Amino acid sequence: MTKTAFVFPGQGSQAPGMGKELYETNSVARETFQQADKALGFSLTDLIFNGTAQDLQKTCNAQPAILTVSIALFRAGNVLPDIAAGHSLGEYSALVAAGVLDFADAVGLVRFRGECMERAVPDGQGGMAAILGLLDNDIESALVKYAGKVEIANYNCPGQTVISGETDAVRQACADLTALGAKRAVPLAVSGPFHSGLMRPAAEEYRQRLDRTRLNDPRLPVVANVTADYARDAASIRELLYRQVFSAVRWTQSVVKMLADGVNTIEEIGPGRVLTGLVKKIQGADIKHRAL
Repeated sequence: MTKTAFVFPGQGSQAPGMGKELYETNSVARETFQQADKALGFSLTDLIFNGTAQDLQKTCNAQPAILTVSIALFRAGNVLPDIAAGHSLGEYSALVAAGVLDFADAVGLVRFRGECMERAVPDGQGGMAAILGLLDNDIESALVKYAGKVEIANYNCPGQTVISGETDAVRQACADLTALGAKRAVPLAVSGPFHSGLMRPAAEEYRQRLDRTRLNDPRLPVVANVTADYARDAASIRELLYRQVFSAVRWTQSVVKMLADGVNTIEEIGPGRVLTGLVKKIQGADIKHRAL
């Protein structure tokens, strides 16, 4: 019996022009873009199709843009999965697919989330880096001395872990981890130390808007980033979305959870194929991967 999970990408998957062909050929997708424009009060569609890569890279633009393209693709497919999950921002797409969030509410929510994240840490004072070729346990042990300054932000797949925190401390941690045996430590072109304790001020500001937003119980199982387990009801999802701003994305553990529960087909719904690559590294070739 086939059991399918849809997975939705997060920030970094954006590209100018993404979704344009779908917009031009599919009325359901076109309505989704128009709904986003109305919810935000400006033409997100124009920004996606005609804006620069620099414009689209801004957190407050990238987040609603990726969400909109992902949901346009999801709606155009007109199929519900057995389970849904998303990587960081992608969790909001999964929650829209599961009926937890109204799409128009979600677009406004992630736009505000992005603004809060941009305001939380002054430019240059926080950063992130991908650590390649080192076990998570070894990274966790090495970061003990950086408590409060650097922490793991993303458990992406075996051999690919992202750290986040204060700029100088991240730089020194990269040197330590390279000396410990990491194949590479790659600074990421991001605007802040996402999924770290430095984002707590953003989470507190964001929570005020989140608490005013209606959430429903999910109509299908959604695996949450923070716990790598199912988010069962609206109240727990609200708390998890608040915590997600400053907590690690447990993507490896989330995929392992879905596979253990019988998922044998995983489809990436959204721009790019980042998650398709990560999932292949987590499980191997016996799982089907298809980016819609």
